[in-house]
Amino acid sequence: MLDILKKRFEENPARHPETDWAYVEKRLRENPDAAAVLRRMEESGGEPDVMGLDGARVLFCDCAKESPAGRRSLCYDDEALAKRTKNPPSGSAAAQAAAIGAELMTEALYRRLQERGEFDLKTSSWIRTPEEIRRLGGALFCERRYGTVFTFHNGADSYYSVRGWRGFLLV
Repeated sequence: MLDILKKRFEENPARHPETDWAYVEKRLRENPDAAAVLRRMEESGGEPDVMGLDGARVLFCDCAKESPAGRRSLCYDDEALAKRTKNPPSGSAAAQAAAIGAELMTEALYRRLQERGEFDLKTSSWIRTPEEIRRLGGALFCERRYGTVFTFHNGADSYYSVRGWRGFLLV
């Protein structure tokens, strides 16, 4: 996994202009559980890469060009999944993220990702939804169209073949 991450790090310097690979590798070696999470992110199509630092911690985000293929056609969370009695999806974004060990991106982090490249030009990604919106049955997702990043809402129980989720991990 270290070789994959190092290669991606070196091929995409604009994502982490002030981050040194030696420090990233040191943090990963100090936190062996993180490598397992990053491997699961990779195996589900996320293509995790370094997005910079958050204090002393290294921020890894899913950097696949489109919402990861192995994480699509999911409703937002298990509460929504339980309420979806007709044609339910196979699972939820929140549960899948938890199983992988990642967290759903926030809107701010999604926008930060989009400053480093163009993502979700044909797909969309569920993002962490504020509790007050979720309590009312909604959930948020983002996408990039027309050179602009949009944040939308939908029922948390909705799912589409082109909507997945993007995650992050602090190491």
